[in-house]
Amino acid sequence: MLIDAYLFDWLSLLGRWLHLLTGIAWIGASFYFVWLDNHLLPPTDPELQKKGVGGELWAVHGGGFYNAQKYRVAPAMLPPHLHWFKWEAYWTWLSGFFLLCLIYYAGAGVYLVDKSVADIGNATAVLIGIGTLIAGWVVYDRLCVSPLGGNEKALAAVLALLLVAAAYGLCHVFGGRGAYIHFGALLGTIMVANVFFVIIPGQRELVTAKEQGREPDPRHGIRGKQRSVHNTYFTLPVLFVMMSNHYAMTYGHRYNWVILVAISFAGAAIRTYFVARHKGKASLLPVAIGVILLAATAALIAPPKAVEQPAAAQTGVPEFSRVQAIVKSRCTGCHAGAPTQPGFNAAPKGVMFDTPEQILTQAAQIHQQISTRVMPLANLTQMTDDERTAVAAWFQNGAKK
Repeated sequence: MLIDAYLFDWLSLLGRWLHLLTGIAWIGASFYFVWLDNHLLPPTDPELQKKGVGGELWAVHGGGFYNAQKYRVAPAMLPPHLHWFKWEAYWTWLSGFFLLCLIYYAGAGVYLVDKSVADIGNATAVLIGIGTLIAGWVVYDRLCVSPLGGNEKALAAVLALLLVAAAYGLCHVFGGRGAYIHFGALLGTIMVANVFFVIIPGQRELVTAKEQGREPDPRHGIRGKQRSVHNTYFTLPVLFVMMSNHYAMTYGHRYNWVILVAISFAGAAIRTYFVARHKGKASLLPVAIGVILLAATAALIAPPKAVEQPAAAQTGVPEFSRVQAIVKSRCTGCHAGAPTQPGFNAAPKGVMFDTPEQILTQAAQIHQQISTRVMPLANLTQMTDDERTAVAAWFQNGAKK
């Protein structure tokens, strides 16, 4: 690591905390306004209709009554104070990019580059990562403003194919964790760029038109609504990626890009149902598709269970002493009460393999991490294929001492 491990931990903790808080605020506001738009009813008061109110909603929350109103374009006279929903999005992206730089770019050799996936240098990997975020937004935005942008179904199909290509490409350039986080960062960058370059400027133009006495151009509202809807479908895939680094069974799998696509599409499908459900009765087909994708993914990547073998069939199964030696030489540099690997002042997630009991208790986790090649990180300790096979054989035959 380029910085002191203790300082790194604090920066990581505070960065993640800020990212989580601002993300909750942004996603919560986004979900609320999608819900609100789909629950508005035409106003029954003729005075509201004359004022240009296109829909309203009465709600009760926290012991009070609320009356939300949405104008067809804009009110005849602007109020003195308008609240802009933008900083939640900006700070979510800024804190996320800070974490991307702190963890994946500063520690590219550990968390981003995997020589067994692609033999690239750290600087090259960082440039590819940043280039992916920029290129992703440019391509997406150009598609939205092209003639294709007027056909939502065709646009969705093209974007889906491009996202599949992005997932495949990232997973064949970076290690699993780095690939997944960059896929999420790509979607997150598109989302915040939608806010910064399209939604907020469109809203500013509406306000400016009213201040200048001009009739606002409804196209800005239409474009903003389109991008806002896209954002809400991206949300669940982004949230999955944010927590995916805890689940090596996904990003560490041989076909990690397929798993990433399947779970992302499942999240988008489930979100599609809820958006439609806000409007009334909705088909359960999107939910069924999402659940089937998740169930099929879980079934297809399930690891083989440990099976008790007859004594005669256990020839070649390593003794526990060999497994313990492998774990000690390849894993305890980080996973120990006193780590020796530079940059680690404590065992990651508190997982330690100092004693036989600790190894036996966490045999399933050890097997999963080693068999998926997720651990050791970037294979810093040069674990061999024979050693991985030995640990797998020991686990599959009962993980005995």
